[in-house]
Amino acid sequence: MFTAEVFANVFEPLTLLYLVVGVAAGIGIGCLPGLTATMGVALVLPLTFGMEAIPGILLLLGVYVGAIYGGSVSAILIRTPGTPAAAATVLDGYEFAKRGEAGRALGISTLSSFVGGMISCVILAIMAPWLARIALKFSSPEFFLLAVFGLCVIASISGASLAKGLLCGALGMILACVGIDGITAHMRYTYGNINLLSGINYIPVMIGLFAMSQAFEGVEDIFKRNAVTGAIPSVLPRRSDLLVMARVAPLCGLAGTAIGIIPGAGADIAAFVAYGQTKNLSKRPELFGTGIPEGVAAPESANNGVTGGALIPMLTLGVPGDAVAAIMIGALTVQGLQPGPLLFRNHPALINSVFMGMFLANIVMCLMGFFCIRAFVKVLSIPKAILTPAIFMLCVVGSYAMANNFFDVWTMLVFGIVGYFLNKIDIIASPAVLGLILGPMAESHFRRALLMGRGSYGVFFSTPLTWIFWGLIAFSLFLPFWQRRKGGSAGRK
Repeated sequence: MFTAEVFANVFEPLTLLYLVVGVAAGIGIGCLPGLTATMGVALVLPLTFGMEAIPGILLLLGVYVGAIYGGSVSAILIRTPGTPAAAATVLDGYEFAKRGEAGRALGISTLSSFVGGMISCVILAIMAPWLARIALKFSSPEFFLLAVFGLCVIASISGASLAKGLLCGALGMILACVGIDGITAHMRYTYGNINLLSGINYIPVMIGLFAMSQAFEGVEDIFKRNAVTGAIPSVLPRRSDLLVMARVAPLCGLAGTAIGIIPGAGADIAAFVAYGQTKNLSKRPELFGTGIPEGVAAPESANNGVTGGALIPMLTLGVPGDAVAAIMIGALTVQGLQPGPLLFRNHPALINSVFMGMFLANIVMCLMGFFCIRAFVKVLSIPKAILTPAIFMLCVVGSYAMANNFFDVWTMLVFGIVGYFLNKIDIIASPAVLGLILGPMAESHFRRALLMGRGSYGVFFSTPLTWIFWGLIAFSLFLPFWQRRKGGSAGRK
């Protein structure tokens, strides 16, 4: 698997430098409350346009891995998750800080993140080629059902209001209809604007929804000071903490990887699922929320486990496991590479370089966590009056750099405003991204499948793979309703 060519690609000095810089930048972005891994990767993406494929992809992977881990720093120190993935870490992590044991909690977070990330890398390297071989057997009915399965995940990530999630997902699917019809070449919803002939570019949309919207929110309290804690004496966990992590982190890392494989499920979902299940299986559930090692190890190993899991459907099927993986698809496309099973056949050295790069990114993240955490904490002291204008500038530059077209900048600004108001009414933007990305895939393969079956809908039940997808679709739709009904029943009791 890891041939001499792969080692030469990854260990080339400039490529290693990009990887290290990416991890460092990711941790710095993750430390900042309100900034997300998706936003960090979206902002760095334009820098990769002039790079070779491998250095560019590894830079983005470094930002991804670093940002997911970095969110735990502010979660532990100031009770504010740097990223949504660290929201569950707040529950026990801040309790450590209140006792003066912030360094211990950061050490637990660092090691647990490393364990979860490495487990996801192993599973990525083992499962991705196997899934790619299966994916070679896919035809239009299977790809349509795969897209529907991904869209059904909206029911799981919609939060308390399924209606809001479905509304946001429908918005993304409507936007996906803009442009030239891929089957008939008919122009749809372009209104005479030549910039819309190729559809709405989802990279500016994502920069707007995830990055610019946060910048707009930052304006509201731009002159407020960030509350930063004092010095951190140590980041080394105790021996008892290591025993707890040895028991909790591997299982939660596996759970996070499994959740990451599901299209649309993210690190925040994985973190809360791992935290809740660890609490349910614990012999001392009453101590969760008071500052115990399990409360930090479980969510941190799970959310870092998502990093490798989310790349599995992205690389093998061309379906993003989360919003970051969606941006990675854009990065590969810019390099002239199409994610999917043929990528494994035509570019094996690239795929194996990505696998090795993920391993190295997690190692670099762990080393930086222990040796540089005090420096990264300084990021929290950056005044918002400086940070917010910088984010505005990066969003504009990043959107324009996609195609040197100011139309993309206006697209980003419009969706930044849309994302701002979505946040105000508690609607998450992830379903819109799913709809925008998976909508064209579902539409085109639905119509091609009907052409294959000469108009018969039986083509969607014609192979064992189609029945497997129908089962997954039914499960993904039933589980959220069952959980909501269970939660409602428990509340009435």
